[in-house]
Amino acid sequence: MSQSQSIVFFVDRCLGSKRIVETLRNSGITVEIHDDHFHKGAQDVDWVPEIGKRGWVVLTKDAKIGKRTSEKIAVVSEKVKLFAFASQSLTGKQMSEALLKAIVPLQEFVRKHPGPFIAKIYRDGHIEMWKDGQTLLEELQQFQESSTP
Repeated sequence: MSQSQSIVFFVDRCLGSKRIVETLRNSGITVEIHDDHFHKGAQDVDWVPEIGKRGWVVLTKDAKIGKRTSEKIAVVSEKVKLFAFASQSLTGKQMSEALLKAIVPLQEFVRKHPGPFIAKIYRDGHIEMWKDGQTLLEELQQFQESSTP
């Protein structure tokens, strides 16, 4: 991804805060919202690959995406770049503040790291790789080996 290509951030429904969308848009970030593209009850395994096909970057607080096999497959299948808040107990205001601190680092992280990956955003705006593509593939391979009779 070149510096000139704009990054589109997709805000997962579980973030649910208009404040987050406004914070990002007011900072010049292109944002797409879950409910503008998918029905409210859409399962992660259905929308995650579609976001990957569109080349958008996921923002969520559902870190379980990195723990569920079917969702890891969805992330890997379309080389999704996904950021999850490290704490699920943050308020909309706290998540917005963290994103404000992390906007430039988020963009740099996306440009530097090829998908698929799942990274965590911390309350102080710090970003850390949680599961890169190699880790995700290894976890899926281990699952496949353990579930093969």
